[in-house]
Amino acid sequence: MRRVIFNQKGGVGKSTITCNLAAISAVEGKRTLVIDLDVQGNSTQYLMGQKVTESGKTLAQFFKDTLSLSLFGGSTGSGLENFIHETPFPNLYIVPSHPELEALQSKLESRFKIFKLKEALESLQGFDQVYMDTPPVLNFYSQSALIAADKCLIPFDCDTFSRDSLLTLMNTIREVKTDHNQNLEIEGIVVNQFQKQANLPRQLVDQLIAEGLPVLAAMISPSVKVRESHSQAQPLVHYVPGHKLTEEFKALHSEIHGES
Repeated sequence: MRRVIFNQKGGVGKSTITCNLAAISAVEGKRTLVIDLDVQGNSTQYLMGQKVTESGKTLAQFFKDTLSLSLFGGSTGSGLENFIHETPFPNLYIVPSHPELEALQSKLESRFKIFKLKEALESLQGFDQVYMDTPPVLNFYSQSALIAADKCLIPFDCDTFSRDSLLTLMNTIREVKTDHNQNLEIEGIVVNQFQKQANLPRQLVDQLIAEGLPVLAAMISPSVKVRESHSQAQPLVHYVPGHKLTEEFKALHSEIHGES
């Protein structure tokens, strides 16, 4: 199963949701891969800490290779397995981001490499789950992830501006489905930073549900433990296994995987 976590609004928790769901999948024994398509590299930092590779084995080099192969007429086989790194956590792997992704984007667009990630993942073997973190904008990399994915999770941070842009976002995803990926499904809206006792978050969520939008039942509360886990480069299931927030992520994981 290939999932993309996407929202065009920044600061909604894409990397946190990506890495924590992936870590839970890995803990449950599934061989799990994270692909960090965001030039900021938050998922890379979260899972690898300061051990950011200088070896060239990054997503940027994968895309550079696709350009070189095209230019010189070489094989267009995936090669994605050559850019996968182990994380410190069993069963959890990552294709790390790199700042070079930004400079590569125009070249990739001009040579229409938008399907290369999909082709690479379809050729890749040995992984039960793939989670893709995306930049907070609809660009070459987020479109590549949407084209490569089976499911899309949309983080929603209980903000009025997020509410106003949500329908536009969902229409954008449906357009990608119509034009490029018939198998893509909006799996659900993940309510993040949800304060049960506050009126506005509850009202916003109730509005979404009343409009028939696919709001997932499992919601994520705000907690300082998230930032602590970022600084320690440990997903919550490893950092605070028994914490309420960890249990919320486990509930979300169970819901999207159809587990009771």
